[in-house]
Amino acid sequence: MRLAARASLVIAMLLTTVISIGSPAHAYPNAFFHTQSSGNRGADVLAIQHLLAHHGHVTPLTSVFDSGTVTKVKAFQTAKGLGADGIVGSGTWGALVVTVRLGDNNNAVRALQAQLNAKRSAGLIVDGDFGGATNTAVRSFQTHAGIGVDGIVGPTTWRNLVWHYDYPSLSNMCDKDPDGNGTANWGTAAAIGQLEKGVADFAATGQGKVPLGDVSFEHGGDIPGHASHEVGLDVDIWPIRTDSAQCTAGRITWQSSTYDRAATRQLVQAIRAAAPGHIAVIWFNDPTLISEGLTAQLSNHDNHLHIRYCEKIHPNSLYDC
Repeated sequence: MRLAARASLVIAMLLTTVISIGSPAHAYPNAFFHTQSSGNRGADVLAIQHLLAHHGHVTPLTSVFDSGTVTKVKAFQTAKGLGADGIVGSGTWGALVVTVRLGDNNNAVRALQAQLNAKRSAGLIVDGDFGGATNTAVRSFQTHAGIGVDGIVGPTTWRNLVWHYDYPSLSNMCDKDPDGNGTANWGTAAAIGQLEKGVADFAATGQGKVPLGDVSFEHGGDIPGHASHEVGLDVDIWPIRTDSAQCTAGRITWQSSTYDRAATRQLVQAIRAAAPGHIAVIWFNDPTLISEGLTAQLSNHDNHLHIRYCEKIHPNSLYDC
């Protein structure tokens, strides 16, 4: 079933690319709806919860794909004649999104406003009122995405908006730029939401902020200094120092005298706990953490932890959970 679902997703992406040859240029011709499922968190999950409410399946707006959200998704899928698996893939996304425009006032508009705030820093009040400010933000996004600028949010605008990457809050992180890629901190909404939760939980232990290396560019693609980091699901963070000065003092490896294994273990555990079932691997070469099943060995990963998040179904099988 997973292979068939992935094949369908890839075919849909190819068709989108072919169709776009005769259509206005797209900034992201391979845009697709990110699959969300139990354990995910972030702006896309919040949009799902707003959209469920629009269809009469009200669930708390937690931004967490919890058991209650699974139940509501299954009820929605049953009502729409879809396979009731509790996973929001392309088919369920397509049934959830509805066309909205100037003058509308509903929960689908709330989903739209929350997405624009997360992914374009629109600063909208999430009140469900598709007024002038929301219309301006929609048109700005459509221009940004290279799609038809009409202020109407239909399937194409929804798909491009849900696909668009999110940028993290740095309240519990410090932005590092080891490869000269600037603000290459963009990731899928789930990757960013899960990362923010993990580092917030670690920050609560009082051992300092977490240094953030690269994630991806705003629209993905090749990025200097990395073999991956192209699809918004790979995140580099740095290990913790014994003096908690990892954001201000010199960079370390797991072999450094100032490396704090216990604190780094806590960080890894917090990252994993924030994304149950949605971490494919964490590469970091500390042999003790490897023996504990927390990380895995990979060359050139002595001085940073590479988190690879995953989705239940992704066009690239390396990112399948």
